[in-house]
Amino acid sequence: MNTADAPEIRADVPGTFAHGVLAERHPALIQQVRDATPYPPAAQRALDALLTEITRGTVAPLPPDARDAGRWAAWGSGAYIGRAWFDLPFLWAESYFYRRLLGAVGHFTPGPWQGLDPFAPFKDAELGSGTVDDELAALDALAARPEREQADALLGAALWGNRADLGFRITSQEATPGAPGQLVADDREQLWRLLPPGRDAPVHLIADNAGRELVPDLLLLDHLLRTGRAGRAVLHVKPHPYYVSDATTADVSAALRRLAAAPGRAGEAGRRLWTALTDGRLSLDAHPFFCAPLAYDRMPDDLRGELASAAVTIVKGDLNYRRLVGDRLYDPTTSFAERTAFFPAPVAALRTLKSDVITGLEAATAAALDATGEPWRVTGTHALVQVAGAGA
Repeated sequence: MNTADAPEIRADVPGTFAHGVLAERHPALIQQVRDATPYPPAAQRALDALLTEITRGTVAPLPPDARDAGRWAAWGSGAYIGRAWFDLPFLWAESYFYRRLLGAVGHFTPGPWQGLDPFAPFKDAELGSGTVDDELAALDALAARPEREQADALLGAALWGNRADLGFRITSQEATPGAPGQLVADDREQLWRLLPPGRDAPVHLIADNAGRELVPDLLLLDHLLRTGRAGRAVLHVKPHPYYVSDATTADVSAALRRLAAAPGRAGEAGRRLWTALTDGRLSLDAHPFFCAPLAYDRMPDDLRGELASAAVTIVKGDLNYRRLVGDRLYDPTTSFAERTAFFPAPVAALRTLKSDVITGLEAATAAALDATGEPWRVTGTHALVQVAGAGA
């Protein structure tokens, strides 16, 4: 299949992953949001109306006075208003659902509920869990290992931390990472060649989820800064809540407080990161494009210019992967390098597989996975590290 022939993923076929997200995950999420926060009657009615709309109705526009109505118009809303949700491109429908959910609970409306993250109860529970304590305690033993072993371990934690996706777990059983064979593509050597000790260029990391995923992301950045594999780091987060567990600036602050208060090596890393933020070696970015329903080949010029100076941009997670290569049903052997050739600097994807999109696999690997009869693309049991760009 040529890249041009790869169909855009839609949600209009029952039994597909995309259909299940719109038909099952989104209605379940609306109920979870209702149960987690005592929203007033107006918000409850708005949530009821949204549930009816996504299951039996057609796509309604944003209020004309919405602060981002013009932005969503530029992102293509005019082409989809009035159509059935299941007839839209999956990426667009998912993104717009979350924007509408935030609108229903008053996140953008002046008043007492403005700015409240409807997913904060889920994020807080995960970040405060004993599982995080156990994961942080493991850093003490890691400190005695050679630097490259530390780097590989922290990269692996950031990779498999992508399983910590609250939206994924609404309708799925949490997968358990296992043997190295579950890594369907492994470009770690190419990544480390881009980041030798003493490299002064900045590293950019486009974050995905908060909580148990964001903590290992921060620890990986700490290691890159501490060992000189990065002279500076930029962590890109969402400008406001987006998908259920997507990381915002508030989530970075919460994760840093969690780290800094921990005993042992975790606490030391948290305090180093805190200092790195205050002295500028680590900085945050929250560009509006990170909440866009668009592929990254449509990124605006200011974001493209910022990423162009990176030694490498590490792109975390499933949604970012879909946006990086395009949300299409590719032949799995489609070249990852070709699909990311537009990117302004070397790029590395760290992702556990939780949707149908996949590129860059060896034909034998894809055939062996398909032969299992298991839905390996969507269960979170497999992962990849893929790298493309100059010197990769």
